[in-house]
Amino acid sequence: MMRTRRFWTLFILCIVVGLIAGCGTKEPTWQAFEGALNEKSFPVPKEANSPDRMTTNVAMDYVRYSLPGLKEKESIPKPYIEAIKAWGWSEQEKTEVSASRVFQKDGLNVHVTVHDDYFIVMVPKEKKASIKGLESK
Repeated sequence: MMRTRRFWTLFILCIVVGLIAGCGTKEPTWQAFEGALNEKSFPVPKEANSPDRMTTNVAMDYVRYSLPGLKEKESIPKPYIEAIKAWGWSEQEKTEVSASRVFQKDGLNVHVTVHDDYFIVMVPKEKKASIKGLESK
């Protein structure tokens, strides 16, 4: 009886440990990208999840993307920077805050800030509106 109880306790413990280890944070692969919800010409990893566009700032149109494995102290990973540049965006002068970067393309600025397990893509509303107005003429 004691042996059976010990076996089942050990068995259940192994299953729980296996589940916890299997559900750890998965690192992003940085292999596939799609256009951001607020600026289709700016890439975001397909692995990133965003519920919907969140616009709660008068000056910025921004979207928060969750992406487990991101670290604020490490800033934007190099493969993501390379994808942004491959999509035709150039980085403006780096600021003192490495977790926040600004990219420019065709007169449009996009701000990217990295936090632990998520990042935010922000587009100034005023500039975006004036560029779209020029395109429609």
